[in-house]
Amino acid sequence: VFRKYYGEKIGIYFAWLGFYTEMLFLAAVVGLICFLYGLFTMDENMSSKEICDPSIGGEIIMCPLCDRDCEYWRLNTTCESSQYSHLFDNVATLFFAIFMGIWVTLFLEFWKRRQARLKYEWDLVDFEEEQQQLQLRPEYEAKCTQKKRNPVTQEMEPYLPLTSQAVRFCVSGATVLFWVSLIIASMIAVIVYRLAVYAAFASLMENTQTLQPISGLLTPQLATSVTASCLNFIIIMILNFFYERIAIWITDMEIPRTHMEYENRLTMKMFLFQFVNYYSSCFYVAFFKGKFVGYPGAYTYMFNRWRNEECDPAGCLIELTTQLTIVMAGKQIWGNIQEAIVPWICNWWGRRKARNNPENLYSRWEQDHDLQIFGALGLFYEYLEMVIQFGFITLFVASFPLAPLLALMNNILEIRVDSWKLTTQYRRPVAAKAHSIGVWQEILNGMAILSVVTNAFIVAFTSDMIPRLVYYYAYSENEDSPMSGYINNSLSVFQISDFPERNEPKENPENFVICRYRDYRYPPDHEKKYLHTMQFWHILAAKLAFIIIMEHVVFIVKFFVAWMIPDVPADVKAKIKREKYLTQKILHEYELEKLKERLCQGDKGATEKEFIATEGRMELSRAM
Repeated sequence: VFRKYYGEKIGIYFAWLGFYTEMLFLAAVVGLICFLYGLFTMDENMSSKEICDPSIGGEIIMCPLCDRDCEYWRLNTTCESSQYSHLFDNVATLFFAIFMGIWVTLFLEFWKRRQARLKYEWDLVDFEEEQQQLQLRPEYEAKCTQKKRNPVTQEMEPYLPLTSQAVRFCVSGATVLFWVSLIIASMIAVIVYRLAVYAAFASLMENTQTLQPISGLLTPQLATSVTASCLNFIIIMILNFFYERIAIWITDMEIPRTHMEYENRLTMKMFLFQFVNYYSSCFYVAFFKGKFVGYPGAYTYMFNRWRNEECDPAGCLIELTTQLTIVMAGKQIWGNIQEAIVPWICNWWGRRKARNNPENLYSRWEQDHDLQIFGALGLFYEYLEMVIQFGFITLFVASFPLAPLLALMNNILEIRVDSWKLTTQYRRPVAAKAHSIGVWQEILNGMAILSVVTNAFIVAFTSDMIPRLVYYYAYSENEDSPMSGYINNSLSVFQISDFPERNEPKENPENFVICRYRDYRYPPDHEKKYLHTMQFWHILAAKLAFIIIMEHVVFIVKFFVAWMIPDVPADVKAKIKREKYLTQKILHEYELEKLKERLCQGDKGATEKEFIATEGRMELSRAM
């Protein structure tokens, strides 16, 4: 229906969005099952049991999480967060990460088949989009004063000298680099915020009587994580406002020759900006937070002032889940509100004059003309929104199995919002042909490959799965309950008297002698005091081995599936060949009939030569 009314370019978008939503149903069901597995096995998780046990977690004194202002704390204060962490950090995480790597391949391969079928049904098999884009952009013709002969058309046409192109590309590259650096700087500012306010949250919750009843649920780590995620989302929305305009300005400055070049360049710039803007905070939490902390007495500092963040004793995965949930859900809610409300308000404001004019003075076609303009880049923003969502459900899905379910719910609403706004809030755009989703296909392929790497690293370095497996098979001494004692094994011992003045808390009311911290280091009475133990190196080797094995297994399965599934369905391929055969047959019969008529009319000698030459040309064309 959309294709018949709006043309193939808009039709292919809705076909892709509908197919993407259909495929999300399978991922959402599997993700929900993995989440329910974590929910039903929460009470059986030995790690959270030990953390919550007053005789185990209640007796373990942890080292302060910030300098001077933070106090020693008992491990069982993180009881609730450790239980929530198990919802996403369990054996189902590994299964779901591998499943999503295969799901992405199935989605892309089956979409190629659907696209090929639509291409045939919409009579676009012989349509070359490049031919449509050979027409020069008016802006290119207006700004390029020099001309040269086109080797294809043999006509004089304007062109941009190579030196001018080089200068423009240098300025464009420098501008892109500057704005990407600005995104990274904003992310660093959020990190500094996290480091600076953690002590404030810890002190506030300790000294405020009204907050003490919820201190078990709202820990300083969780409060810092949630507020930082919200702050990061606000910064993302603000930067997006500028990046859209900057990307268009840079692309205009480059003066692309054709409409296709313009669209492809703008797409790559906007995607680069959005990729860094939306995913940088998730990359920080997943791969950097808690990895370069040091240990008590030898902490590492950012700018030699703020101590680097540590992960919760239950791991950093729950914080990555929090970050992903807030940014992804916030973006989807804001995007739907913006898409539905903004054009409606603009049209409502523009229809004010209709209230003062009778219907015969403000006709229907005038009302339609006063609707919002969809614009040449209208579909560009729709694709960009969905591709960014695709990144959330693939790049970091190992930390949040419910991400596909959120995406599915959003897309069901998205299809209806897009349909409603296109038919009621915008002028009918000029129909245009398109046989594919264009450069977005290559972007999706790239993100599918990157997702295998990111999820392998998340499972290995962000979750606690590998350390638990190493303990289970190599270090556990309890045959009846192999995971018993894991928490005590994963925490190293530090002698409080070794604290330098910079790190030592202001108060030690209970005169603790030792405190524990999350690492694998020798105790203070060992000859290799505070150096990494052999278990640390075993775990590191296991993590690296896991990454290599998982990547190779998933990539082999991906490439095998891609090889097994042809891009064009067999029946479509047969129909295309059949049509080409019939076309050649009709042409052959027409030429043959025409030559026979000439033979009957006379001039036999010349016509026979022409007949033989034509037969030769047709035989040659069939052979080619």
